[in-house]
Amino acid sequence: MASTVPPASWIFFDQVAKQYPGHGGGAPVHALHGVSFAVARGEVFGIIGRSGAGKSTLLRTINALELPTGGRVTVDGTDVATLGEDALVVLRRRIGMIFQHFNLLSAKTVRDNVGLPLKVAGVRPARIRERVGELLELVGLADKAEAYPAQLSGGQKQRVGIARALVHEPQVLLCDEATSALDPETTQSILALLADINRTLGLTIVLITHDMAVIREVCDRVLVLDGGRLQEIGEVWRVFGAPQAEATRALLRPLQHDLPPDLAAALQPAPPADGRAAQAVLSVGFAGGARPQQGLALVTLAQLGPGATLLHGGLDRIRGHAQGRLLLGLPAAQLPLSTDGLRATLAADHIEILGYVAASD
Repeated sequence: MASTVPPASWIFFDQVAKQYPGHGGGAPVHALHGVSFAVARGEVFGIIGRSGAGKSTLLRTINALELPTGGRVTVDGTDVATLGEDALVVLRRRIGMIFQHFNLLSAKTVRDNVGLPLKVAGVRPARIRERVGELLELVGLADKAEAYPAQLSGGQKQRVGIARALVHEPQVLLCDEATSALDPETTQSILALLADINRTLGLTIVLITHDMAVIREVCDRVLVLDGGRLQEIGEVWRVFGAPQAEATRALLRPLQHDLPPDLAAALQPAPPADGRAAQAVLSVGFAGGARPQQGLALVTLAQLGPGATLLHGGLDRIRGHAQGRLLLGLPAAQLPLSTDGLRATLAADHIEILGYVAASD
């Protein structure tokens, strides 16, 4: 029996599976395995996973560019797989889509690229011009209306793609690796634009990426996909702060503040036996439970005791929650100290003594 659609959901996946025929009569390829979750109206929802995880297949079931071989996808209560050709056209006008490689027509101006879907739909030229002008203003390209794609930077091309995706005033915007071809600075500007569009237009945005930094920057919730299976789902700060699945931990590894090699090489399991002054190295973890105004924001190193030092690490703030890892040095003579007391002082979620280094190190 099919699951009941949660009342707050806008897009609902119910045991969605996708299977492709095998090449040359070989075994079929299973791209998705019984994936179920819901996306709420107005949220920015991220889907992340390695290459080949099934992200694009999952995203494309929302506008029926891919049809499930099992389960169903509903948008505003309608099973998209049941729609006829005319109804699909209506659905796809409610769902805009932007791509990694922009898909602009090189022989047409920015104005014509953005206005093309309206022209195909038979909209009056005067209205097309008005609507295109509004959108180019929105994406910051009002002065590029008569330029051609070859005259634009990658970020400008993506802004044209975003404007084109919004011409029919959609309620949902799908982003298929929309920042993967961009440099970090341009990526930040595009993410800021998407966040502004979500905020001002109330659009539901579903984006897929392999980059956890993109998820951290703009998403409210995230789903981790691996091998076509849902690994975990939740608010971004919770998933980043306390990942449950190994696939999530692997994706997060590049963002983590690991023990630097020089410090790891100097680390000993006990203080030096020759009596030299030693420093205990503590790993202090923040899983997101503490608000930024708590913990380290109000604690100076001096308050942790004389000789306390910050060795490495950093904190991020995601939706108002502080998370990350700090490596602190404390004179070994202050040990044994109460890690419970230190945890309370810092509002930390985890404290571990990693070892000791000679104070001269």
